[in-house]
Amino acid sequence: MAQRKIISIDHEKCNGCGVCIPNCPEGAIQIIDGKARLISDLFCDGLGACIGHCPQEAITIQEREAEQYDERKVMGTIIKQGDNVIRAHLLHLKEHHQAEYLHEALAVLKEKNIKIDLSQEFPCHGSGGPAVSGGCPGSKVMDFRQKAGPSAQVKKAANADSELRQWPIQLMLVPVHAPYLNNADLLIAADCVPFAYAGFHQDLLKGKTLLVGCPKFDDLGIYQQKLGQIFEHHTILSVTYAHMEVPCCFGLVGVIQDAIARSGKKVLFKEVVIGIQGEKIR
Repeated sequence: MAQRKIISIDHEKCNGCGVCIPNCPEGAIQIIDGKARLISDLFCDGLGACIGHCPQEAITIQEREAEQYDERKVMGTIIKQGDNVIRAHLLHLKEHHQAEYLHEALAVLKEKNIKIDLSQEFPCHGSGGPAVSGGCPGSKVMDFRQKAGPSAQVKKAANADSELRQWPIQLMLVPVHAPYLNNADLLIAADCVPFAYAGFHQDLLKGKTLLVGCPKFDDLGIYQQKLGQIFEHHTILSVTYAHMEVPCCFGLVGVIQDAIARSGKKVLFKEVVIGIQGEKIR
């Protein structure tokens, strides 16, 4: 047994919809007695691909004693699901920089003489959306230059003043004891959001203290630790997490909620989702 990150399912919140299951190609989740259950620590890689697809927000990541994840056993389950699921799993490992697991997975495929072309287009696993190249929509190349002229929102934003109230803003750089965190309404923004959403300053940032980070490329473990310290040492009035609609952005939802829970304080949490063409989805 080792201390590691692994998903946790709140069975009070879970309604058994099963939306998380196709987004866990490793086969770690099953619906049992009307609830999603983690059937084996061996199959959960702790990367949280299922988290952003749970409409009940019942899945989080915790750190606890658990059996070591077993990539070879996982591949035995994944191979049975076909080439698209194998490809999705390999890209999932690659995008999360899991070189050791990826090497093991490729070794299993080589042993079984299974060849997978990662350059082929395939549907983002469980998205129900159009085929994308090389992974989920967060990595797909798209050209929006043919869109209509600037909207009224864009024109208004172009003439607006900045609502930024402090520096630094990168979560990795913000000191835990920074005075501007006292009695703050925090806006934690995935770093693509200010570029995509024209109303960022007026609609989201106004009156808030900003923390910016990238859920895909930064270390979520460091984020969890730092946010925990911020909530412990300051009175935080509210937290708004603004992120893009792409799957890799959802992982920070659980990290923020877990840090709030660990602090033992009541902090109002709100999630804002921005579409890849700049529209506010919710």
